[in-house]
Amino acid sequence: MDYERIFKAAIDRLHDEGRYRVFIDILRTKGSYPNAQCFHGHNGPKPITVWCSNDYLCMGQHPAVIEAMETALHEVGAGSGGTRNIGGNTHLHIQLESELADLHDKQSALLFTSGYVSNEAALSTLGKLLPGCVIFSDELNHASMIAGIKNSGCDKRVFRHNDLAHLEQLLLEEDPETPKLIAFESVYSMDGDVAPIAAICDLADKYSALTYLDEVHAVGMYGARGGGISERDGVADRVTIIEGTLGKAFGVMGGYITADTDVIDCIRSYAPGFIFTTSLSPVLVAGALASVRHLKASGEERAAQQAGAAMLKAKFRDSGLPVMESVTHIVPLLVGCPVKAKRISDILLAEYGLYVQPINFPTVPRGTERLRFTPGPMHDEAMMDELSGALVEIWDRLELEKRRAA
Repeated sequence: MDYERIFKAAIDRLHDEGRYRVFIDILRTKGSYPNAQCFHGHNGPKPITVWCSNDYLCMGQHPAVIEAMETALHEVGAGSGGTRNIGGNTHLHIQLESELADLHDKQSALLFTSGYVSNEAALSTLGKLLPGCVIFSDELNHASMIAGIKNSGCDKRVFRHNDLAHLEQLLLEEDPETPKLIAFESVYSMDGDVAPIAAICDLADKYSALTYLDEVHAVGMYGARGGGISERDGVADRVTIIEGTLGKAFGVMGGYITADTDVIDCIRSYAPGFIFTTSLSPVLVAGALASVRHLKASGEERAAQQAGAAMLKAKFRDSGLPVMESVTHIVPLLVGCPVKAKRISDILLAEYGLYVQPINFPTVPRGTERLRFTPGPMHDEAMMDELSGALVEIWDRLELEKRRAA
């Protein structure tokens, strides 16, 4: 068996399709975001501006977060000591879970090492605990949700994106006595659209289904205290399980779920992805705790970020660039070709010092390849003018069509 040939052919396929991924060598400097240093493709560091970070509110740079992490490092040490099953609950974990449960108006919360792990572990375990369960999944759900549903062993019904009529049709076809779970997201991060949470909860009530809501791109970003779209819309109490991340708007690392105590206790007791994984470092937990507490009390970062996103969308539209319609903080620019998306990204970085990563299949469907911009509170108008001007020049150079994307 020629193993080397198999692996090389797999990589060659990605190159042939124009979607081989290159991760740049970058170093962020505390206090200077969105400015950073790039070591990719040249000798020594080159100053760049980052336009695609998921640290949406720059909380990874916030003095309160950094101070909390430094204090924890000196007072507690670097690591957690193992799984919580063996090493016990670091008190900081207990405090953060309490804050997260309160954030989402739930009884309890459970921390995981990432948002991916929290989705996979929770969904796979829920499906195994509910005999004969059928899971109804939005077609644009994240890969971690799809993996969790697959690993649950449950029957799956995929409904068209945000299509309530299709979801109800699928629910109606099932036996009323069959356990049901509807899994969906609040903010879909590639298009920037929002799920009709209240209407989905209405269907869940009508057909006796549980609901599982992924709020990873909304926690910290929406609602009076940063509880996400479910808080903004006043429906958090209607959702069975709310999942979130500590690695995006909260600026650190980790994932979590919140729900009633019995549900959380079941996941804690049965999920291999929780039981057999070393728990988050107390240093990370301390930083996340400080971030959650800060954003519960402060709306300044959210307001600045939303204003920046609206400004960048307007500048793209006024420049004739194909900005895709988005009602959230996500600013996607449609390209429609993986090779061209990579080419635009390469020129931006090499010639203008502007970094945005191209988004290709399988993250988005083929033919909808794009550049995804996430302006934050520290991106000022001059930076946006520089970016818009660079994109217009590249669009003209590559003879790409200027239009508004639907």
